[in-house]
Amino acid sequence: MTKRKTKIFQISILIVVILFGALTTIYGMTKPREGDPCVTTGHLERYADFHSRFVEPRTVTVWLPDGYEKGDSCDVVYMHDGQMLFDATTSWNHQEWMVDEVFGRLIAQDSIRRCIVVGIDNTGNRLCEFFPSKCRQYVASEARDCKEAKMFLGDEYLRFIVEELKPFIDSKYKTHPQCEHTFIMGSSMGGLISLYALCEYPEVFGAAACLSSHLSMYGLFSDNKELWANAFRDYVSEHLPAPNSRLVYMDHGTETIDADYGPYQEKIDMVFKDKGWDSTHFKSLVFNGHAHMERDWAKRLHQPLYFLLKK
Repeated sequence: MTKRKTKIFQISILIVVILFGALTTIYGMTKPREGDPCVTTGHLERYADFHSRFVEPRTVTVWLPDGYEKGDSCDVVYMHDGQMLFDATTSWNHQEWMVDEVFGRLIAQDSIRRCIVVGIDNTGNRLCEFFPSKCRQYVASEARDCKEAKMFLGDEYLRFIVEELKPFIDSKYKTHPQCEHTFIMGSSMGGLISLYALCEYPEVFGAAACLSSHLSMYGLFSDNKELWANAFRDYVSEHLPAPNSRLVYMDHGTETIDADYGPYQEKIDMVFKDKGWDSTHFKSLVFNGHAHMERDWAKRLHQPLYFLLKK
C-alpha cells in the first residue's frame, strides 16, 4: 500500500471512529444495571433515554441472537412495550412474552430466519402514542373536536421509529434494511399501532403482527364501542397496502378483555377479504381460553413468527 493510500485509509478509519463516537454520545449503550432484564438465549444491548424529536425519551433494548457476531445480516422485528418482552422478574405484572426463549429456539431449529428484536419501552403516554392518529378524521366532528389533538400521538410515535430509531439500528447493527426484512409487532393497543404502521409506512414495514388488538377501543375516549372501532375499520379499509403485497397476522383470545374482540375482528377480517387478500398474506386466528396477558401471548408467539419469518 502506498503512503498516499495508507493516509487515506487512516483518515477513513478516523472518520468512522468519530461518527461512531457521535452516535454513542447521543444514543449511548448503557452498562448492565441491577434491575435490568436478563435473557436465557442471545444477549441484550440497552439504550436508556433514547432521544427523539417527536416523543419523549425511553429505553430501547436490542436482542441479538446467539452467533450474531459471526453470522450474516439479520431481519429486524420492532416490538412495542419493551418492558414486557424478556424477563418476568422486571415487568410490572411478573409476566413476559418470552421473546428470547421463543425467538432463540426457532432460530436454533432453523425454523425462522435469523433476526434481531428491537424492544421499544412504553411511557406514561402509551395510550396516546399507540392510538392511530388519523382515525380521528373518521368520526363525527362533535366527537372529534371534543378531544385535544395532543391525545393522538400515533403519528409522532411512528415518526420516531421510522425516522430516528430504524436508521440508528440499521447503522449500528448487521441488518437487512429493506421492507421485506422489517417487521412490527405488538399486542392490545400495540396491535392497533402495528397495523396502522403498515398502512402508513408500507415502504418501511413488510409485515405486521397484531395480537389481541384492542379493536373495540373501549374505555379510551368514549364508552361508545362502535364510534372509534368503526373509525379504525374505515381507516384500514382506505389505507391498506395493495392486496397480498405485505403480510398481516392478527389474533385474539376468548377470555378477559379478549372476549369482547370477536365481532370487531370479524369486521376487520372482512375488510381484508373484500380487498382481495388471501390466506397466504393475511391470517386471523382465535385462541380459545387465552386471555389478555403476556403469558398467553408467549404461548402463541411462535404462530406470528412462523407466518412473518418463515424460511
